[in-house]
Amino acid sequence: MNIPGGVGSNGFARNRVSRQWNPGLDSMGGAWPRQSVCSVPGGWGIMQTMKHPILVRALFLIPVLLFNRSTADAQPLTPVESAVVQAVDTGVPRYLKLLETTVNINSGTLNQDGVSRVGQVLAKEFEALGFSTRWVDGSEWGRAGHLIAEREGDADAPRVLLIGHLDTVFEPDSPFQTYELLDADSARGPGTTDMKGGNLIMLLALEALIRADALPGYGITAILTGDEEKPGRPLALARRDLMELADRADIVLGFEDGDGDPATAVIARRGSTGWKLVTTGAAAHSSQIFREDVGYGAVYEAARVLDGFRRELAGEANLTFNPGVILGGTEVTFDRGASAGTAFGKSNVIAEEVVVAGDLRTLTPEQLDRARKAMERIVADHLPGTGGSITFGDGYPPMAPTEGNRRLLAMFDQASRDLGFGPVAAVDPARAGAADISFTAGRVDMALDGLGLMGSGGHTERETADLRTLPIQAKRVALVLLRLETGPQR
Repeated sequence: MNIPGGVGSNGFARNRVSRQWNPGLDSMGGAWPRQSVCSVPGGWGIMQTMKHPILVRALFLIPVLLFNRSTADAQPLTPVESAVVQAVDTGVPRYLKLLETTVNINSGTLNQDGVSRVGQVLAKEFEALGFSTRWVDGSEWGRAGHLIAEREGDADAPRVLLIGHLDTVFEPDSPFQTYELLDADSARGPGTTDMKGGNLIMLLALEALIRADALPGYGITAILTGDEEKPGRPLALARRDLMELADRADIVLGFEDGDGDPATAVIARRGSTGWKLVTTGAAAHSSQIFREDVGYGAVYEAARVLDGFRRELAGEANLTFNPGVILGGTEVTFDRGASAGTAFGKSNVIAEEVVVAGDLRTLTPEQLDRARKAMERIVADHLPGTGGSITFGDGYPPMAPTEGNRRLLAMFDQASRDLGFGPVAAVDPARAGAADISFTAGRVDMALDGLGLMGSGGHTERETADLRTLPIQAKRVALVLLRLETGPQR
């Protein structure tokens, strides 16, 4: 596979992770303080017709009444599962070194050479596991591109899609450039948790299944995007390959770090789309404002609209809309790409134009449609002598909390309990931002995210990984992948 190369840069960072584990637990197991999150029922079962015409062994439609034991009860691992767990532990030291290697390669989204270099490193890892790899050039959308790794499965077997990303928010001009081991359990560096650590959990779980001769016969594809943090445009092209792969998949696992709490995983993500409001008014001397033939001006119209959004839509669960930039006056310029602009006006002149840019976040497509229609209706009810319009850009679609996603979380939760790591519950969608897995919504039967390396300080120079969660997450993922085909054999 040919991936263009590049060079990273170095710097230093400090601080340590603040997460506290329960006392008396060794460094590779235990439980975490629980947040107020919802539990999800579910259980193991057999056979579901997915996108294939022949029934395969999976765990979708079995009702809870067939699940004769409580998911609160941990069950002993089978010999095969125990071998997989041991294989994870064996691989941890090498993957910790690989984490340092990849973190020390700057791969800020706009550093295309750096993104490609990280892709080269991980492509070799996938190829060593028997995957074929290819690089999708991103020049069409102004980015480095994506790494895709594929392993063919049996014709009638389910297909699993694994999602990661190669880029970080830290460009070469950031002072935050270098991996720093703080102690045996924590390391600080750009992309440790978001999400170079998650990429390695994906690889470690796959390697452990192969070492234990337990990798199931279904098809597995991994896509590691090169522009998750700052997607290229047009977005339809930048996420075309991801959506096409999702159309051929049955199950999706995402390796973002979620809310950073190992006791949670993500079954729902709010979508994010941008909007731009432009209001207009008649330029005139300020002493004439409010006259019937002059009107209220662009600033009052913008204020009416924004307050209308607040009055009608604020408070709805999982719906937020934020005006992040506002410019108004006699002359206005606005660069949407740079999120910056200029405004000129005088206190004795009625404002002729106002531009407001913001975002809109919703949990379901239906909620997005309702919110957009309400915003358009509010904009259309103009004050005298004013005008205005609102446009919506492309963005990340919402990933609703489907029953399939809940089933997959139940599997992950049971695997965690059986491993002795405690329960895993669904994170509040308000605590989970948009991510690439959202583009698979409505295209697959089951999706689960937040399976990456945990820690704190993401997107800041305090980004710190809890290294203890590397083997824990890899073991959970490996057992889920194993059990998707067979279920737990007791």
